[in-house]
Amino acid sequence: MADIYDADAASPSLPPMLLGTYTPKMDSKGRLALPAKFRAQLGQGLVMARGQERCVSLLPTEEFRRMAVRIQHTSMGDKSARDYLRVFLSGAVDQVPDKQGRILVPPMLRSYARLTGPVVVIGVGTRAEIWDQDSWTAYLESKEQGYADIADDVLPAVDC
Repeated sequence: MADIYDADAASPSLPPMLLGTYTPKMDSKGRLALPAKFRAQLGQGLVMARGQERCVSLLPTEEFRRMAVRIQHTSMGDKSARDYLRVFLSGAVDQVPDKQGRILVPPMLRSYARLTGPVVVIGVGTRAEIWDQDSWTAYLESKEQGYADIADDVLPAVDC
């Protein structure tokens, strides 16, 4: 059985599958070691951008391009899409992790996500997110009951 993190096991057309919760250390300069399981999927180049709920999104370059193009196709006549695109792209930074698998979270994004203490990196399917640890804990606690309540609405019917 293939490991879902194995880049060679996945079809080239399939997006990445980033999963899990990690607590790497971020130093005073904003350097953060990516979780080892994410490196193969994010390691060839990634884009950091403002995420929802004050986190930093990490996207493989190809996934970022796919999202940006999709938003741009609707942006000319849709003010909400134009506004979103401006905020999303103006805060985006591309990077290649160093040999130790570290990335540098720029001060602008650290400030946006309030990354001043311990951080959490979570896998969210096609992207990862960097959260302030206290903010993530509060967010997760606030969503626990809703997670169970809305499962039927969010998840498609699955035949087992």
